[in-house]
Amino acid sequence: MNTKELLKKVRKIEIKTRRVSDHVFGGEYHSAFKGKGMTFSEVRQYQYGDDIRSIDWNVTARYNEPYIKVFEEERELTLMLMVDVSGSQSFGTQNQFKKDQLTEIAATLAFSATQNNDKIGLILFSDQVELFVPPKKGRSHVLRIIRELLECKPQSKKTGISQALKYLSNVQKRKAIVFMLSDFITPSDYSKTLRIVGGRHDLTAIRVYDTQEEKIPDLGLVYLKDAETGEVKMVNTSSARVRQAHEKYFREKVIFFQESFKKSGSGVVSCATNEDYVKKLLGYFKRRN
Repeated sequence: MNTKELLKKVRKIEIKTRRVSDHVFGGEYHSAFKGKGMTFSEVRQYQYGDDIRSIDWNVTARYNEPYIKVFEEERELTLMLMVDVSGSQSFGTQNQFKKDQLTEIAATLAFSATQNNDKIGLILFSDQVELFVPPKKGRSHVLRIIRELLECKPQSKKTGISQALKYLSNVQKRKAIVFMLSDFITPSDYSKTLRIVGGRHDLTAIRVYDTQEEKIPDLGLVYLKDAETGEVKMVNTSSARVRQAHEKYFREKVIFFQESFKKSGSGVVSCATNEDYVKKLLGYFKRRN
């Protein structure tokens, strides 16, 4: 992809995702993800119905009438986007590849965070961390994140959820809003690391998948290539046992994903490539309120 094509694609994604974040997600994102706490703003005269615990006794004594402390939400937050760039993301039989949907979702979340003046960081991962972009504010920074998502050529095609989560813990010491975007199809157990990270950050997993991954059609003898290992095998898709084994494997991975994240106290969203991710995210934000 040359520079002109890249800029054109970045602009196209910006127009689509920014419109969504401006008109749909702005207020919902703000409501779903609160600030770190409350910070002192001012004092004002006591009004009927105010909490007496907020009375500022020093100011009250000075003016001989009750005044209360007014606090406001400390809004500045950090949003960390963790996006899977392994080989399995280059698959899609419906509207688009999984990696294209991951990019759009990440961009939408980033623009939503920008509306609230939050910092946005990015971690691209396979079974290793491929790229880390430190958190910063602003539209130009979001456009850089989109460029990195589009241009990334990972050194590895495998997936490692634990490695990415450990890296997050090392670079992000303060509590952050974290969205991890992946298909979460990996042979390794990431539940232990997930419990640690889930206890420290406000973590949400967004699973993007293609419906054709769930079942193997009956096509007779075919060669199948593993997108992450590169291994090629001849598979008899006419065998009911083979098809059932694949469905069982896929179902077990999905159940493990759901249970692991929920046990860690994290949020879970699943979205197929032929589904409207806007509705999925909006529903999730509203459930958090």
